Amino acid sequence: MKITKLTTYVVPPRWLFLKIETDEGVVGWGEPVVEGRAETVAANVAELADYLVGRDPAFIEDHWTVMYRGGFYRGGAVHMSAIAGIDQALWDIKGKVLGQPVHALLGGKVRDRIRVYSWIGGDRPADTARAAREVADRGFTAIKMNGTEEMQFVDSHAKVDAVLARVAAIRDEMGPDFGIGVDFHGRVHKPMAKVLVKELEPFHLMFIEEPILSENYESLPEITKHGSTPIALGERLFSRWDFKRILEQGCVDIIQPDPSHSGGITETRKIAAMAEAYDVALALHCPLGPIALAANLQLDAVCYNAFIQEQSLGIHYNKGNDLLDYLSDRSVFDYENGFVQIPNGPGLGIEINEAAVERMAEIGHRWRNPVWRHADGSFAEW
Repeated sequence: MKITKLTTYVVPPRWLFLKIETDEGVVGWGEPVVEGRAETVAANVAELADYLVGRDPAFIEDHWTVMYRGGFYRGGAVHMSAIAGIDQALWDIKGKVLGQPVHALLGGKVRDRIRVYSWIGGDRPADTARAAREVADRGFTAIKMNGTEEMQFVDSHAKVDAVLARVAAIRDEMGPDFGIGVDFHGRVHKPMAKVLVKELEPFHLMFIEEPILSENYESLPEITKHGSTPIALGERLFSRWDFKRILEQGCVDIIQPDPSHSGGITETRKIAAMAEAYDVALALHCPLGPIALAANLQLDAVCYNAFIQEQSLGIHYNKGNDLLDYLSDRSVFDYENGFVQIPNGPGLGIEINEAAVERMAEIGHRWRNPVWRHADGSFAEW
């Protein structure tokens, strides 16, 4: 079997899909994307295709190694996301050829289902108690929310009070056992992160995500002194080498690599195994589309330290098209009682509606991150 063609599709709301074709008619799908940089990643996929076309898709580990190391310059969001989508599609092909789900090829499942959480509140969080109740009524037992709007290096305590009020409203509405993740989203700098971590302690959060930007990881020991809430980060880290320094430091409790950014199934499984050796939990990042979620679930099936899965159904970014709109069988992601079943079909376990992909690719998207500014006119982290 030989790879004959790689085709990318920029599809709404903000996704990039990849189809890899072979000379025996077996097709694999992946989701290589950096949100807001879809066309850039598509160009990198096209560059990597020069090496892959004509080669046997079965040699996934070797292809990964060449894609990563063979261009001399390596790593970063765009390169690792391009590799990620290709890797997902190659595993999809392998599973379809052998008639097995990817998780069976990785050693078999350690679980049949995994807990999931739903996003609430939007970029500027509001009305959080009502939103939490609505997702609970749909069967979810945990949510994640952005904690704050823009926040200066040193800001007023009114901003802190607003965060606490939103979290308190959820806890009061949903009770002590409902899972709450609060995402600082890299919007908070060290001086205010220390304050927020301490002040949020009484609410018994599931985790605090990205209390600071990952590039400022050396501040984590000081920040974590102010509370016992589990600390999660990793969506902006892209390889085992990126995660190595984080794990060695010992201040992170949950890592959140994104298998559409962190080198795909091949690399993310290695990252997860590294984390397990440090007794660190895994909560894969996935505010993306159905192919990305399918790849995540194949990893959740085989990673012992996975405990919860992000998913984008109904997320505020999914305007016009949502998670299930590109699937031939919308029931494959079987949500029930706060869990989702691991797909057991061959490959990634999903069937893409190609007609829908081609139709929506004609529309495409130009999704971009918002650009925020503080009251003084300076740039604010989104």
